[in-house]
Amino acid sequence: MFELFFASLQNILTDPFLSTLAVVGVFFGTIMGAIPGISSTMTLAILLPVSFHMDPETAMVFLMAVFSSSVFGGSISAILMNIPGTPGAIVTQLDGYPMAKKGQGGYALTYALISSTVGGLIGLLLLMLLAPMVIKASMNFRSPEFAMAAIFGLTMLAYSSPGSTFRGIVVGAIGILLGMIGFDAMTDVLRFDYGTVFLQNGIHLVPLSVGLFGLSEILKNFTSIKDKDQQLPKIEKLIPPFNKIMSLWKSILRGSFFGTFIGAIPAAGSAIAVAISYAQEMKLSKNPEKFGKGEIKGISAPEAANNACVGGALIPMMTLGIPGDTMTAILMAALLIHGLQPGPFLFQNNPGFVSYVYSSLFISIFFTLVFGLIMIKFIVKLLNSPKKIVNISIIVLCISGSFAIRNLISDVYVMIFFGLVGYIFFLVNLPPAPLAFGLILGPVLEENLRRSLIISRGS
Repeated sequence: MFELFFASLQNILTDPFLSTLAVVGVFFGTIMGAIPGISSTMTLAILLPVSFHMDPETAMVFLMAVFSSSVFGGSISAILMNIPGTPGAIVTQLDGYPMAKKGQGGYALTYALISSTVGGLIGLLLLMLLAPMVIKASMNFRSPEFAMAAIFGLTMLAYSSPGSTFRGIVVGAIGILLGMIGFDAMTDVLRFDYGTVFLQNGIHLVPLSVGLFGLSEILKNFTSIKDKDQQLPKIEKLIPPFNKIMSLWKSILRGSFFGTFIGAIPAAGSAIAVAISYAQEMKLSKNPEKFGKGEIKGISAPEAANNACVGGALIPMMTLGIPGDTMTAILMAALLIHGLQPGPFLFQNNPGFVSYVYSSLFISIFFTLVFGLIMIKFIVKLLNSPKKIVNISIIVLCISGSFAIRNLISDVYVMIFFGLVGYIFFLVNLPPAPLAFGLILGPVLEENLRRSLIISRGS
C-alpha cells in the first residue's frame, strides 16, 4: 500500500492539472469553511457536482482538498468572530476568540493551523495502518454481519444525536423510510413512488444533503442577519514563538488520537471528538482556570482532533461502506456516482484508487498548511462583505449543483423540499444528520436482513 501511495503522490505532484486542482480545492474549501453557517458538509455537497465529469482519481484529488481544508476553515471564523464556521470548530472559539480580543488572533490561527496539520497527518497514518486490518476482518462478513454493522451505525447515530436520543431515533426512522422509496432491491417491485416517475429511482442523497445541510442553513442565515456588521479583530503577527509551538506537542498528539478513534465510530462526528479532547486537556492541565480565557492548549487539542476525524471517519466508510459522519456520507455518494462501491472489495478491486484517496488527503493537508496563512487576510475581507450577497451566491450554487447531478429539474425540487424540511427541523430542534444516515444505512440494513432471513429460512 505504501508503494502505491508514493507512486500516486508522485503522479499528483508532477501533474500540473492535478496539483492546480488540489490548490483550487483548498482555496474554495478554506473560504467556504470560514463563512459562518456554511459547514464542511454543505461545502462538499455544493462542490460535488464539479467532479461529475472527472475520472474517479481526479475527483478524489479535488474532493479531498475541499474536505480537509474546509475543516480548518471553520476555525478562522471561530477565532476571529466567535462564530464557528463548522460544527467541529465549536470548541476552538472558547479560547481562540479571547486570544483574538487580546490582539493575538494571528497567533491563535497559526496554532490552529499547525495542530490541524499534525492531526490530519496522524489521522491519515492511522487510516492507512488500520484500514487493512478492518478489511481482513470484514472479508469474512456475510449478510448477517453487514446487517449488524448497519444496526450498530444507526444505534450510534441515535445515541450521539444532540439534544435527545429519542429525537435522533425518530429522524433516523424517517430516513430509513425514505430509503425504501423506489424499486425493491430484492423483488424489483416499485414502492412508494405515488405514480411519479422521478421517485422510481429513489431519493438521491446529494440533493437531499444540499437541501438539508445547505439551503436550510441559508434560510437560517436570512432570518438571523443583523444590520450591524461585526468588527473583526486586526491580524498583525502570525508566527508565534517557536518554543510556544513546541510546548503543544503532547496536547496535539492526544487530540489526534482522540479524533481518529472517535471519528472512526459511525455517526459520532467531530463535534464529540473536539469536546472530549478539550475536556481531557482541561482535566490534565495544572491551570484549568486558564481555559476559556485564551489558553493555547484549548486550541491545539481540539483542532488536532477535528482534522484527525477526517482520517478516522474514512475508515468505516471505505472498509465497510458505513459513513463515519455526514461529510463521508457525501464522499460515499461521490464514489457511487463514479461507479465505485465502498466496502471490502474496494481495496481488493481498486487498490490504485484507494492509494489516490490517501495521497490526495496528504497533499490537501500540506497545501492547507502552505496556503492557509496566506489566505487569512483575504478571508477576513470576505467575512466583512455583506452577508446577503454571500447567501444569494450559495443559493445559486445549491440550485445549479442539484440540477447538475442528473440534469433533472426534479432533483432541484427535492433539494428545495429538504431545505424546507431542514429549516423546520431547526425550528423544532430536531437533528438533521440522522435523516441522511437513515437514507444510506436503511437500504443496507433492509437488504442484508432480508437476505439473512432467506438464507436461514426465517430463523
